[in-house]
Amino acid sequence: MRKSKLFDVLVPDTRIYMLIITLLIGIIAWYNQAIAVIGVFLLIYLLVYNLRVNHTKREEWTRYIERLSSDVDAATRDSIFSMPIPLTMVDIDGTVTWYNQKFTTILKETDLLEKKIGDLVTDFNLQELLEKDSGEMVQVKIENRSFKVFSNVVKRSHPVGPGHIIVLYWFETTPYENLKRKYNHEKLVVALVQVDNYDEVIKSTDEVNRSKVIAEIDQQLHRWASQQKGIIRKYELDKYIVLFEYQYLEQLEGKRFEILDAIRDIQEGNHIPATLSMGIGSMGKDFQETLAYANTAKDLCLGRGGDQTAVKRNDDIKFYGGKSKAVEKRTKVKARVIAYGLRQLIEQSDHVLVMGHKQPDLDALGAALGIYRATKNRKKDAWIVLNGSNPSIEVLYSMMMKREEYQKAVISCGEAQRIKGRGRSLVIVVDTHRQVYTECPELLDDNDRVVVIDHHRRSTDFIENTLLTYHETYASSTSEMVTEIIYYMEDKLTLESLEAEALMAGIALDTKNFTFKTGVRTFEAASYLRRAGADTTVVRQMFQDDLESIVSRAEVIKKAEIILDQIAIAISDDHSENAQLVAAQAADTMLTIRGAKASFVLGTSDSGEVFISGRSLGDINVQVILEKLGGGGHMTVAGAQLKDTTIESARERLIESITESLEEEREENHS
Repeated sequence: MRKSKLFDVLVPDTRIYMLIITLLIGIIAWYNQAIAVIGVFLLIYLLVYNLRVNHTKREEWTRYIERLSSDVDAATRDSIFSMPIPLTMVDIDGTVTWYNQKFTTILKETDLLEKKIGDLVTDFNLQELLEKDSGEMVQVKIENRSFKVFSNVVKRSHPVGPGHIIVLYWFETTPYENLKRKYNHEKLVVALVQVDNYDEVIKSTDEVNRSKVIAEIDQQLHRWASQQKGIIRKYELDKYIVLFEYQYLEQLEGKRFEILDAIRDIQEGNHIPATLSMGIGSMGKDFQETLAYANTAKDLCLGRGGDQTAVKRNDDIKFYGGKSKAVEKRTKVKARVIAYGLRQLIEQSDHVLVMGHKQPDLDALGAALGIYRATKNRKKDAWIVLNGSNPSIEVLYSMMMKREEYQKAVISCGEAQRIKGRGRSLVIVVDTHRQVYTECPELLDDNDRVVVIDHHRRSTDFIENTLLTYHETYASSTSEMVTEIIYYMEDKLTLESLEAEALMAGIALDTKNFTFKTGVRTFEAASYLRRAGADTTVVRQMFQDDLESIVSRAEVIKKAEIILDQIAIAISDDHSENAQLVAAQAADTMLTIRGAKASFVLGTSDSGEVFISGRSLGDINVQVILEKLGGGGHMTVAGAQLKDTTIESARERLIESITESLEEEREENHS
C-alpha cells in the first residue's frame, strides 16, 4: 500500500489527458464523423500504450523500492552489530535477549543470554531508568569503569508492558569521571586553626617551660600539615592557616582529626591542656569563598565551646570533637566592650524590642527583664515580646502582671511588628541565636538592627547580619551575661528587686542551683544581684510546681530504665500544656539515679511532634547526641524535636545516636 501511494505521487496521472482527448474527439464527431473515427482508433492505441508503460514503470519502481529496503535493512543490521558502543536488548523484566560484541568487553562473562541485566551489572536498576523522563540517563559503575546508560523502548505504548523490547546504550564516562575525581582531589582546602585557651595555657605554665609549650604546639601543627603535604603559616600568636588538597580531607575525617587529641595531650609543664578550634572550608567557587567557608566554620567551633573541628562544604557542615567543656575566660574586657557598644546602640534608637525564645524559661525572661531595665535607664522606650505565659515562668509572670509597668511593657508579636515600623527600632534577642526559635521571627525579617546575647553552643542557622553579637558558651546562663552588661553599663545599681530576682532565678535554673557550669563570674553576678535587692526566698518561689506537675514528673521517673550501664531513658505519657517542662524536670531528677551519667526523656507535644529532653553530668555530651537528631543545646543540657515519627521510632533513633556517639568517643580515646 505504501509503495502504491508513493508511485502515484511520483508518476504523473495520464487519465486526465485521455479524458480531454475523448472530449475533443466528441466535438470533432459533431462536425466530421470520418475524422472522429480515426481519432477513436488513435485514442484506443494511446490507452493500450499507456497501460503497458504504466505497468512496466510500476514493476521497475517496485523492484527499486524492494532493493532500497533491502540495502537499508542490511545497513541497519551492520550498524547495530558493528556499533562502537556497548549495546544490549532486554525484555521488560530485564532478561537479556541480545547484545553486541562491544558489550562483552565490559563484563567478564561471555554467555549473557537469558540472564538478568541486574545480576550481570549489580549497580544497574532497570526500573529506575524506565521511570526517568525520556532522554535521561543513569550512572553505573562496573568494577573500575563508569558508564551512563540510555534506554530506548521499541514498540512503546503506555504503559510499558510485556512484549516491549528495551534497547540499552552504554556510554563510557571513565576518563571524564577520573578527570573529575582528580580535579576535586586537587581542589584547595583552607584550614584556620586557633588555640582556644592560649592565654590561659601560657599563664598556667612556669616561665621556664612556656617556650617549650609554644614550641610543642607549633611542632605538632607543622607535623600535621606536613602529613597532608600542605603548607602552614602562623599569622598570630595563637592562630594558623593551613592549605592542602581535598584528597587529604577525606582521610582526616576518617580519623576524626587526631590532631585535636595530640594538642590536648601536650604536657610540657602546662597545668591546663591546650585545645584547638579548627575551621575548614572546601568546595568553594573560588579561593575567596573557600576562605569565607573556613572563617564561618571556625566561628562555629568557637561558638560551640572550642576543642573541635568544623568542615564546611557549601551548605553542609560537619563537626568533629567537641567533647571538652568550655573553658571560662578570666578577662572581663569583652563584657565591658559589649556593654559600651550596646549602650551606644540603645541611645541611637527610638525604642527597643526585647525577646527570648519560644516557650521562654526563667533564664530567657530574666535576661529580657534585665535588658528592659537597662534600656529604660537610658530614657528609651522598651517592650518585652511575649506571646503568653507557660508553666515554667508562671510564678514570675504572675508577679509581673501585678505591676502596671510590666502590664504595659509585655506585648504580643503582632503589637511588636506594629511598633517596629514607627521609628528606628532595635531588636535584642536573648537566650537563643536561631531565628526560628525566637518568640517573633517576623521581627528579624529584613531588619539590620539586631543584637544577639546568648550562651548556647552555636548552631549553623545563627542569626546573620547583627549589629552586635555577645555569644559566650562558657557563661552559665544568659542572665549572668546580662547582669555583667548592666554592671558595666551603669555607674550604680539601678535594678528593680523583681528584675534582680528574675535574673537570679535564670542563673539558678541553668546552673541547677549553682552546681553545674558555675564559675567565679557566676557567683560575682549573683553577689551583684543580691546587692540589687534579690530575695532568695522569692527566687525559690519561682521554682515551685503545682501538685499535678510533681505527680506527672514522678510517673515519668517511675518508668525510667538504664541502658548501656550509664544512660537513663524514660517516656512521658503527659499530654498537658506543660508536658515539655515535666520532661525537662524529670530528666534533671533522673541524673540523681546512681550510675546515670546522662538522662533522656521523650514525650509527644500537642502538635504531634516527639520532643526529647537530654541532661548530663558532664562526662557525656548530650548536645552531640541530639545534634544527630536535628537538635542542639549545651554539653549538659540539650533538646530535640522530631516530626513525622512515632515515639517508639524516636526512642530507637535516640539509642542509635547514643551508641554511635559513645563509640566515636571510645575510638578517639583509644587513638
